[in-house]
Amino acid sequence: MTAITRVGVIGAGTMGAGIAAHAASAGLEVVLLDIVPGGAAMAVERLGKARPAAFMQPSDARRITTGAVADLGLLAGCGWVIEAVIEDAAVKHEVYGEVRTAAPTAVVTSNTSTIPLAELACDGITHFFNPPRYLRLLEAVGDETVLADVIACADERLGKTVVRCNDAPGFIANRLGAMWIDAAIAEAVARGLDIELADAAVARAFGSPRTGVFGLLDLVGIDLSLDVTRSLAERLPAGDPLHDVDRPLALMEALVASGRTGRKGSGGFYRLAPDRSKLALDLATDEYRPARRYRGDEPAAGDFAAAVRERTLAYAEQILDEVSGDPGAVDLAMEAGYAWRAGPFAMLGRAATQPRRPGVVHLADLKQDREPVQRNPSASLWDAGDGVLCVEFHTKMNALDAAIVHLLAETIDRQPRALVVYNEGQQFSVGANLAGVLMFANTGSWDELDGAIRAGQETFAALRHAPFPVVGAPAGMALGGGCEILLHCDGVQAHAESAIGLPEVGVGIVPGWGGCLRLLQRLTARAPYGPQAPVQAAFETIGLARVSTSAAEARALGFLGPDDRITMNRDRVLADAIAFALELADGYSAPEPQELRLPGPSGRAALELGIAGHVLAGRALPHDEVVLGALANVLAGGDADPTVPVPEQHVYDLERAAVISLLHREPTLERAEHMLVTGRPLRN
Repeated sequence: MTAITRVGVIGAGTMGAGIAAHAASAGLEVVLLDIVPGGAAMAVERLGKARPAAFMQPSDARRITTGAVADLGLLAGCGWVIEAVIEDAAVKHEVYGEVRTAAPTAVVTSNTSTIPLAELACDGITHFFNPPRYLRLLEAVGDETVLADVIACADERLGKTVVRCNDAPGFIANRLGAMWIDAAIAEAVARGLDIELADAAVARAFGSPRTGVFGLLDLVGIDLSLDVTRSLAERLPAGDPLHDVDRPLALMEALVASGRTGRKGSGGFYRLAPDRSKLALDLATDEYRPARRYRGDEPAAGDFAAAVRERTLAYAEQILDEVSGDPGAVDLAMEAGYAWRAGPFAMLGRAATQPRRPGVVHLADLKQDREPVQRNPSASLWDAGDGVLCVEFHTKMNALDAAIVHLLAETIDRQPRALVVYNEGQQFSVGANLAGVLMFANTGSWDELDGAIRAGQETFAALRHAPFPVVGAPAGMALGGGCEILLHCDGVQAHAESAIGLPEVGVGIVPGWGGCLRLLQRLTARAPYGPQAPVQAAFETIGLARVSTSAAEARALGFLGPDDRITMNRDRVLADAIAFALELADGYSAPEPQELRLPGPSGRAALELGIAGHVLAGRALPHDEVVLGALANVLAGGDADPTVPVPEQHVYDLERAAVISLLHREPTLERAEHMLVTGRPLRN
């Protein structure tokens, strides 16, 4: 583990404040200083209101000590000081001199994206990407020995993918990213394409997020992009191909001049209408109109994407030796910094992997030169060594189906030393296969549906009470059934950015694979006196379809327990989960079934009174009342007597009956079908 526990940040602008927030969320003590008196404190206050959230949970802000540059004494004890002031070498040099006096043993680095290390008087460059919490890449320039502790801290504590770069203009990601973005914008404008079409085409061709390039500019700030463009224009030699791109700079400058800098301003290429619907800028009229939906595979999109791809990949080959010399590093930088599915050299068939840092294990390492222990079309079982097996899902979005449930059941019969449930998909699991559930309902196959729900309940219960420990290792979304698997595990090793929740009410049902039961047990352990408090807390969490925005928030909601663990770096989740499983395996004994005292009809009546109030106030629609009423019955224990404990099976049975009953209702089928088609909940 890194020796750095206290970090200083000089400059409370967008980047500096964002870095400070992320470091605080990672559990580090942070000192944030700004040239403007009170500026750092105001920045922290703004961060608390930022969307997407800068902090993983609001209380993280307490780890930040703020001050002015006159308060440099606060930097005492900092092992790493990050300079994030204005891009002016003279100003930066002045800062370095003062920091050296205040924190003589600290490693001092710059977050610059434009000034070479050769022109600075610091120990190195550690270039974060905006927003620092969400973009994984950190480019490091400088002597590896000098930066060793900093790189370890960035990797292990901040969860960054650290890529070593040459001291070249734009380093790796912004240099190649500038060509990608500028070529896409130039081609889109020249071809007269809708910006939504261009974004969809680029996202499809490069496997990048749906923001594409115009949406990305809005996210990072059009003004910042212009600064990067101008800096590269000044520093690149005359023959560099980036000079030949016909960028619509006048368009971007006009947007910035009118305050349309992107999401942080009054919109940019996109903006939200008063009703929160998305608007897109018509480049021909400079007017906003409702955004159009494109797949990205239209004929015009294909020709456009091919032109952007050809120009971008050619540039990657041209600058390779200048920016790195390592194709694997370039690929990693684009995958981590711009979220491309594959880097440029992987696209060209010249992929080269970076050596693993200690403590980093990928599924590919477990799969190398071996066959799975067991496999079916939906899941595979791998040998992770030391008697540990690893279950991997590989359905679309890792939706859970009968084949996954079957493999889990057969894995339990193998009785390994320990089991890890993990995959490297974008999402851990979005829950049960909704299309399969609808097929049962639409064909009236109620006995088969009952059997499918029962099989999931029995398998998850068997995981919970197996004679070996089970560790869930989520990253991305763990929703519905994906969350229910985690709730049945002995331990969870969650990536810090995991989104965990039970949002079933959004499709008109309730959790059916033990989610209600296990959340009730968790919340009862927190508030063991009286049956109504945990029932009320579970009702609010499930009934409002709360999904955590971080693993830390998942712990607060009860989806993670007090002994579950959080890993900041996604590349380290598997290794940490295996280590956790082996710890639990030493002297392991399975937990006994846990009875619950539930309030029964009186508790249900109290919840229903609250539901009626929401309906009268217009906060709940007619079918919401039906769904929440079914949820209230499950959580209250049906006809339970609060003086008589009920077994786990009682709640499982109530869940199963509620799901089947709700799927008999047309509004539930409408909600489920709408979710399948649009990916959004239907209010009916």
